[in-house]
Amino acid sequence: MVGQERAGVRHVAIVGGGTAGWMAAAALARAFARRDRCAVRITLVESDAIGTIGVGEATLPPIRRFIQTIGLAEDDFIRSTAATAKLGIAFKDWTRPGSEYFHGFGDYGPSVGGQSWRQYLFRLKAAGRIDSLAPWSVPTVMARAGRFAPPVDDARSALSHFSYAYQFDAGLFARRLRTLAESLGVARREGRVCGVEREATRGFVRTLRMEDGGVVEADLFIDCSGFRGLLIEQEMKAGYEDWTRWLPCDSAVAMPSGSAGEPEPLTTARARHAGWQWRIPLQHRVGNGYVYCSDHIADEAALDDLLNQIEGAPLAEPNRIRFVAGRRREVWKGNVVSLGLAAGFVEPLESTSINLIQTGIGRLLELFPGPDFDPSLAREYNRRSAAEIERIRDFIILHYHLAQRDGPFWAQCRSTPPPDTLMDKIELFRARGEIALLEDESFREDSWAAVFTGLEAWPRQATPLACLDDLDAVERQAKTFAALIERAVASLPAHSRHFNGYSG
Repeated sequence: MVGQERAGVRHVAIVGGGTAGWMAAAALARAFARRDRCAVRITLVESDAIGTIGVGEATLPPIRRFIQTIGLAEDDFIRSTAATAKLGIAFKDWTRPGSEYFHGFGDYGPSVGGQSWRQYLFRLKAAGRIDSLAPWSVPTVMARAGRFAPPVDDARSALSHFSYAYQFDAGLFARRLRTLAESLGVARREGRVCGVEREATRGFVRTLRMEDGGVVEADLFIDCSGFRGLLIEQEMKAGYEDWTRWLPCDSAVAMPSGSAGEPEPLTTARARHAGWQWRIPLQHRVGNGYVYCSDHIADEAALDDLLNQIEGAPLAEPNRIRFVAGRRREVWKGNVVSLGLAAGFVEPLESTSINLIQTGIGRLLELFPGPDFDPSLAREYNRRSAAEIERIRDFIILHYHLAQRDGPFWAQCRSTPPPDTLMDKIELFRARGEIALLEDESFREDSWAAVFTGLEAWPRQATPLACLDDLDAVERQAKTFAALIERAVASLPAHSRHFNGYSG
């Protein structure tokens, strides 16, 4: 039940559609739904004349919980968005041409003797008996075999030690969310916002003036207007914290292409001359893009690089994007809350954009304002939002800082001192293989371990407790465990077979 205090917000206006706007509309409408009506009136304002970025097609495992929460059946979602499974990300050429490692959505085995199985693997690596963590990662073995099935419920099974996300068409997702949101009572208002009227006392936004002469009044405004931040920046002057010194990529070019084979259950991030290229296989096409630093490669050269790499025929004109990595200093200011690109941007190297929208919505529902808009709610929302995106920032910087590619761009990334919060993690991992997670981390220990070791940064030694057992016995146990995973994965169907029947 929503308490009496929260009933003070009677009307929410969402500015901007796309993935962020319609995710917010569907989630809020579902959260405030009553038997006969929605307890809060919700209006989404968007213009067909304004395009959306719409390239965020890869996600993290929490997207499955969001879909369930808004009442969208999994088979409906898969069919309506042309989704495929995503077991993780294959990073190619990040240490040298031809190199590859996999960040899978799963652990490296259960705890043994009070120690994570990772620590025993670190001990084997220090002794020169293994080369990587891959054989003990269920999603990695599955992805490389092109097989997929959801995790089993039996904790004793090797096939319970992983999770998965989805790869999907962001435009189709927004369209399905719109249908769902409108069925829950959300009203869509077509048109451009040409002006804003604000309160004289608190400076709160009260009215949006539309280009057609109409107005939209609301108590709470959610800014999903993209990079321009129509309300949060242009009106509320929230400010922006620039992270270019650590993340110098400032451009992207995206282009879908036809499928060149069966879709794999993974996203690919391939290091390039001045950035990296993504490849996201969907049921009906492949999403491609090149994220790059314009100081190190010209736009046309970046496009040529992309065209030389895509496998199928291009299906659209290139979509060029400029951005500045960073975050809004206040993502909630007054009665304006920003989501998606309006709140900040970290390049999609680890597919975090949609997840940040999802967590932002959840945080808003948790701290939903009453009629007085108690400022402590906004302060807490801003504090936690900043912590979350800064943890993601550090995780992304790690990829660049440890990469061993040649060239001026990569040398710049390696030579730039990382934030202290990341440097502490690097030093601790190198010393003992431990990962100090901070508040509001989006990635757990095994994700950090996958990137550290994939980029050839191994701990100097394992923990003392992991060194108590006989090394030969540890190696035998490790081989047994790896063989068990291999057999279990071999019993699974091909990824494409799992998704047969969902297309169309």
